[in-house]
Amino acid sequence: MHSLKGKRIVLGVSGGIAAYKAAALTSKLTQAGATVHVILTQNAARFVQPVTFQTLSHQPVHHDIFDEPDPHVISHIELADRADLVLVAPATANLIGKMAHGLADDMLTTTILATKAPVMVAPAMNVNMYDHPAVRANMEKLAEYGYRFVEPGEGLLACGWVGKGRLAEPEEIVQAVAAFFAEHESESCTKKDLIGKKVLVTAGPTREKIDPVRYITNHASGKMGYAIAEAARDRGADVVLISGPTSLPRPVGVDFVAVESVQEMFDAVMEALPDSDIVIKSAAVSDYRPRTVYDHKMKKGDGELVLELDKAPDILKTIGERKANQFLVGFAAETQDLLENAKSKLERKNLDMIVANNVLTEGAGMGSDTNIVTLMSRSGEQVELAQMSKRAVADKLFDAIGLLSGQGSLRDLS
Repeated sequence: MHSLKGKRIVLGVSGGIAAYKAAALTSKLTQAGATVHVILTQNAARFVQPVTFQTLSHQPVHHDIFDEPDPHVISHIELADRADLVLVAPATANLIGKMAHGLADDMLTTTILATKAPVMVAPAMNVNMYDHPAVRANMEKLAEYGYRFVEPGEGLLACGWVGKGRLAEPEEIVQAVAAFFAEHESESCTKKDLIGKKVLVTAGPTREKIDPVRYITNHASGKMGYAIAEAARDRGADVVLISGPTSLPRPVGVDFVAVESVQEMFDAVMEALPDSDIVIKSAAVSDYRPRTVYDHKMKKGDGELVLELDKAPDILKTIGERKANQFLVGFAAETQDLLENAKSKLERKNLDMIVANNVLTEGAGMGSDTNIVTLMSRSGEQVELAQMSKRAVADKLFDAIGLLSGQGSLRDLS
């Protein structure tokens, strides 16, 4: 994990039951070398006492905007100016709404509004609140501002509901913070080798309807594809991201096309293909779709149900057949015979490179923030990458594309 030594993190804690996890988060960030300045909302201080955070961070805790112990500085401006990162965990629906609309009525929100530092948000709330259109719109607005998110987990919530909305575990948040700093510190030397190039990326799962309430899908989160789109954007490319349904905020600075079914993704890809220079198909699309889609909800009967499926359009194979000068990259998410299956797919679908990973390997599965992949070229060269963040994998992927496009070798990948 990237060291946090010397990093100054302002940790904002809002008033939800998940505030108790923020205490463990404070401890882990401090142990990783960060200097952590905690700001509590008034409601957060009712869940966990300020002295807890003071003991764990070894720093004064702020919760009252009118408490100004040093007459030479204004506390929230001082914190805002000196922060390397503002981390809000947990972020309630109320606080997310305030941030999205620029409201500043307490110590935390004034600090967030005043800072020039990056802001990372870890939401935590009831599943129905998390899915509410107003909350989703507020998160999308924050994403447009450049805020980053640490996705909540799924499971039993304190309210008794089961679903998405549980604050990410402290270890996951620390990993996200470490990955951010690792990425941020490399931005000054980020290559701009894709200026003038058009990159087409597919991401996420597809959903194939059975009836108005049921569909076939898979566990793809879209994280790998979104990381690829962001890496291409940062390297100067014009990016089209075609995404199936995900809970991820839309990346800023890319042309975003939302689709649901494999047919919708097929149509969108074929429309964008002629203008593309590089095509990276990381989406996990359905191989089959229901032969019959019912207009009304199917009722449970006494006997077994047989669901007939037809083959869905093969997007990757069709691109391989139609491509002209595009560099085409596919993904092989396997559970066994990884390299053999990846090589077969590369050849059958006329790819220039394939990215193979075993989704049963810890740290490489769908939904994780890291990946462990093997890159394989058309000539049979292959290089295995160590476990790293999906954004780091994305940059390695574009390094490899640059090498192979220039008649180089994967052996030269550093």
